[in-house]
Amino acid sequence: MTVTLVTQDGVTIDAVHLPPQGRPALAELAPGPRDLALVIAHGFTMSWQRPMIWKLMRGFNRHAGVVTFDFRGHGRSGGLSTLGDKEIEDLDVAVRYARELGYQRVATIGFSMGGSVVLRQAALRGGVDAVVSVSGPGRWFYRGTVAMRRVHLAAEKRLGRAFTRHVLNTRISPEGWPIPDPMPPAEAAALISPTPVLIVHGDQDIYFPPDHGQQLYDAAKEPKELWLLPGFGHAERHTDDALVDRIAAWAESASAATSHEAASAATSHAAEAASAVTSRAEEQAAS
Repeated sequence: MTVTLVTQDGVTIDAVHLPPQGRPALAELAPGPRDLALVIAHGFTMSWQRPMIWKLMRGFNRHAGVVTFDFRGHGRSGGLSTLGDKEIEDLDVAVRYARELGYQRVATIGFSMGGSVVLRQAALRGGVDAVVSVSGPGRWFYRGTVAMRRVHLAAEKRLGRAFTRHVLNTRISPEGWPIPDPMPPAEAAALISPTPVLIVHGDQDIYFPPDHGQQLYDAAKEPKELWLLPGFGHAERHTDDALVDRIAAWAESASAATSHEAASAATSHAAEAASAVTSRAEEQAAS
C-alpha cells in the first residue's frame, strides 16, 4: 500500500507499507502477532521503486512488516536532499506512520546516508526499539576515497547537481548545511542507549573504510554490536539474502528485549504508584 506522508517541516514523502506476510493488506490497522515493523531508510540516490531496493524490501518482509519511503529530493518525494541533515524528519514521519498502523515495535534500518539518518533520528527524535546502521559514515565531510570525492562533487557543484537531477532522479539542495553543522553520526550514536544499536560495515567499502564503522561502534554505549564483514562492499548493492535474514533476526531479538524492558519498567512504575496510593489511603484512615 503506497501512501503520501507529510513531515513536520511540510515535505511530502512517498512511502509504502508491506504488511507481514500471510496477512491481507486491508488488515493494516491490526498487524497481529507479528508486531514488528522494519522501517527501511535507503542510501543517497536510491529509491524504494528501484528493483534492487524492492528486492531487499521483499526479503525483509519475510520476517516482519516493512515501511519504506523515498527521502526528500529522491524519487516521487518532494523537497530537496540535504544529504542527511533534514532527512531525520522523513524517517521520523515514517516511524510515526508505522506506529499508527498498530505496530508495537519499530526497528529502523538505514543504508549509507540512511545509516547516518537512523542514528541521528534515534538520538534526536527517538520512538524506536532498535537501530541498524549499514555502511554509514562515522563523521562528516569525508573525502578520503575516490567515491566520496565524487559525491562531494555532485553535491557542491552546479554541474554535479544537474547530473544527479537528470540522470539519478535526485534533487540536491544548493544551500548547503546550516551553521553549526548537524550532529555528526558518531555523536548521535553515543546518545541512543538504552536503545540497542547494530553497526554493520564491510572491509571492502569503497565509500567509507572500516574505521567509520569502528568509530560509530566505539562512540555508542551498550547495548551495541559491531559486524565488520570480510568481503562486504557498500550498502544495499552488496546486501544479499543471508545478510537480510541476519539483520532481521537481530532486529527481532533486540526490539523484543527493549519492549520487554519497557513493559517491566511500566509494571514496576505502576506497582510503585499503587503502593503510594495505598500508603496515602492508610495514612488518611489512621488519622
